[in-house]
Amino acid sequence: MQIQFLGTGAGMPSKARNTSAIALKLLDEIGAVWLFDCGEATQHQILHTNLKPRKIEKIFITHLHGDHIFGLPGFLSSRSFLGGDEPLTIFGPKGLEDFVRQALTISGTHLTYELEFREIQEGIIFEDQNFTVKCQKLKHVVPCYGYRIEQKDLPGKLDIDEARKQGVPFGPLLGKLKAGEDVVLDNGQVVKSASLLSESQKGWIVTILGDTKYCQQSIDLSENADVLIHEATFDRGTEKLAAQYGHSTNVEAATVAKQANVKYLLMNHISARFMKKDVELLESDARLVFENSKIVSDFSLFQWRNNQIILEEDLNVD
Repeated sequence: MQIQFLGTGAGMPSKARNTSAIALKLLDEIGAVWLFDCGEATQHQILHTNLKPRKIEKIFITHLHGDHIFGLPGFLSSRSFLGGDEPLTIFGPKGLEDFVRQALTISGTHLTYELEFREIQEGIIFEDQNFTVKCQKLKHVVPCYGYRIEQKDLPGKLDIDEARKQGVPFGPLLGKLKAGEDVVLDNGQVVKSASLLSESQKGWIVTILGDTKYCQQSIDLSENADVLIHEATFDRGTEKLAAQYGHSTNVEAATVAKQANVKYLLMNHISARFMKKDVELLESDARLVFENSKIVSDFSLFQWRNNQIILEEDLNVD
């Protein structure tokens, strides 16, 4: 799993930060990418990465403010031009489908792939054999949701050497053992999968919050997450102003991370009024509350490896 930030600014694009968009790259797990929010010019940001639009199979929208959805019509159109014909599903609040359909209809845009919309409500909104996605309403000035993505536990590793000693040949039987099935050899011997598999590996949990003021819902949605992505539109000492606009400070984001017992906090949705020196202070103030805090930049790329989130690439914010 990788997380790449395509836009980390608040409200409108600036020279340093584009509007909100996050790519959850699940290429190793399922060969696909999930996009969270799609602010203006997200497709331009993608051009500076190795992301392939056709690989984006799901889009999750937190709320209907323009800095989170104005990039959708352009991205959807370009995905067609680039040869994308795989179906795409968009999850989001009521009204999202009307916005997108009207933009595509009025502009005469024809898509080469099936587009499906799923209007979200609190609870589990998607589940398959690999993942569960839950959402919960946050505290913003319009209906806004946060998403919790849980990877299901992975099967343990198969001791192939021991399996071979027990007479299991290379081929499909090894695959069945790895899948947890017992197998019967040609000589009638039963080989137990449990005797050859290590303990299952716990899946990761990523929580991606939309715009919100400090609230219990953020803590609940983030409980024991490996990675929490939380907005930090305002800075320390401006909590009342932040709440008035339905936003959080860096310190409030760190407080949520601490109270929810997460492993890592990545802060985005940074106001354009903050310069590079201010961003460094935002981060250091947050770390006084929660040590594993980081302010991210556009194109920051994080890799989940050995139960740690590791920064692979970053661009300095000027």
